[in-house]
Amino acid sequence: MLAIRMRTRRRKTVAFTTTAAALTVLAVPALTASPATATTEPPVTAATATATAANSDYDSTYYKNAIGKTGTALKSSLHTIISSQTKLSYSAVWDALKATDQDPNNSNNVILLYSGVSRSKSLNGGNTGNWNREHVWAKSHGDFGTSTGPGTDIHHLRPTDVQVNSVRGNKDFDNGGSAVANGGGSLTDSDSFEPRNAVKGDVARMILYMAVRYEGGDGWADLEPNNNVNNGSNPYMGRLSVLKAWNEQDPPDAFEQRRNQVIHDSYQHNRNPFIDHPEWVEAIW
Repeated sequence: MLAIRMRTRRRKTVAFTTTAAALTVLAVPALTASPATATTEPPVTAATATATAANSDYDSTYYKNAIGKTGTALKSSLHTIISSQTKLSYSAVWDALKATDQDPNNSNNVILLYSGVSRSKSLNGGNTGNWNREHVWAKSHGDFGTSTGPGTDIHHLRPTDVQVNSVRGNKDFDNGGSAVANGGGSLTDSDSFEPRNAVKGDVARMILYMAVRYEGGDGWADLEPNNNVNNGSNPYMGRLSVLKAWNEQDPPDAFEQRRNQVIHDSYQHNRNPFIDHPEWVEAIW
């Protein structure tokens, strides 16, 4: 379990070290190869962050119409690519998360997003001690609820402890606050939530996936990141500057890469492009 960090003063700026080179397409290791422990996701290593092997095939196939583009042209191309997907019912999400977020060291458990705890797959539900389905892009931000579409898109749905999920609520993401009980190092204050360090990049890439996938043309709201908190029911999520920093600070690791592959191969048959190409965050925003 990561040590809990107590902070009482909010921070609205982020210090981070940018990566020495733009991250390239990432290899997806088999489940048994992931070094995750029972209480946290695996650490990012230089080999993990810079690997270029299996996923390179996607540049010439899946991403071929996006390669070489930047800005709005890249965003539009990626939207077209990832919008071709199989959609799940909300009830089907339970079983999907048991596969996508399986503990690499214990196939009977899932790893909880915010706390990093390994918990039995059978303890899904709404009671204390259970895990439930967290909408990382809060479902009230755009008012899409749990309807098939953005409300059931498992690229941003993750297993979380019921009580920690309640603390996060529908808050925007930002730095600062006080420690969340049993939150694995996550922090919160009145208007924002800061996840533990090991999943900051995961959160950023999930939010930005949603902003590219849901552009308002399929009956759902046009989801967009902005640099605010307290976005309420508006279809916005902040803070963009912080999310971009988290993407740099916490590159995709083996757990996140495997998750993207399982979703592509077994469930939605689309990918989160920012896991394969995290440098595309800066190219668009």
